[in-house]
Amino acid sequence: MKILGIIPARFASSRFPGKPLADIGGKSMIQRVYEQAQKAKSLSKVVVATDDPRILSHVISFGGEAYMTSENHPSGTDRCFEALQKAGGSSKFDYIINIQGDEPFIDPETIEQMAKLLDFKTEIATAVKKISDYETLFDPNVVKAVLTMRKQCLYFSRQTVPYVRGHEPETWLEHADFYKHIGLYAYRNDVLEQISHLPPSPLENTEKLEQLRWLGYGYKIYATITNYESIGVDTPEDLEKLNKSLL
Repeated sequence: MKILGIIPARFASSRFPGKPLADIGGKSMIQRVYEQAQKAKSLSKVVVATDDPRILSHVISFGGEAYMTSENHPSGTDRCFEALQKAGGSSKFDYIINIQGDEPFIDPETIEQMAKLLDFKTEIATAVKKISDYETLFDPNVVKAVLTMRKQCLYFSRQTVPYVRGHEPETWLEHADFYKHIGLYAYRNDVLEQISHLPPSPLENTEKLEQLRWLGYGYKIYATITNYESIGVDTPEDLEKLNKSLL
C-alpha cells in the first residue's frame, strides 16, 4: 500500500499570519511537522502543500518537498486533493493522510496507528484521545467525537456529547467515555476526490466542522484511539508559551 502524507500550509491566517514559518526552538514550525511526519514508516512520501512561495522555498531549503497550490481552496482537504494530483494522482497512491501543519510535535506513532485502519475498505480514518479532565470536556474549542463499539464515528461536536442523563455534569467523566478529536485524516484516494467536490452541508455550517460534511453525505469515518496529546499553535500567544516550555 502506498500512502502519501500531505501537510497543508497556508501563509495567511487571521489569528497568526506566517504561522508555518514561525520559529520554535531554532526550527520553523513547518520543518518540525515535516520531520515528525517523516518518522512515520507507513508513509511512502511526505510533501507540503502551500499557497505561498515563501513557504515553498523554505521547505526546499531544508531538503523537504513542497507543491504550490491554489490560494482559493476553502479547506485543507481541497488543498490535499490538488497536491495529490501534483504528486502523481490516484494511480500512484492508495491513501492520503492529511497532517495538520500547526502541530510541530505530532506523534509519528499516531500516524502509524491510523495507517493500520487502512485496508482499502476504509473510506476515511482519523484519531481521537480519551478526555480525562473537565476543562477539556466542556471547552467548545475542543471537538468531541462520538464512537460506535466498532470505533466508527457517529458525530463530532463542539458541544459536550454524549449527554449523561441522571447525573450532574461535574460527575460525567465517572459515568461515560468522552473523546477529543485529533485533527488527522486519512482518505482513500477515490474518496478524497469525491469529498473535495461536495457542497457544504447544514450540519457543517452549524458547527463549523468540515468532517460533518462527510458524515452528512454518508461517508464512514473510523477512528483509532491514541494517547497522544496534541499541541496545536493557533496564535502568537500559543507560540510564546510553547517556546517558554522548551527552555
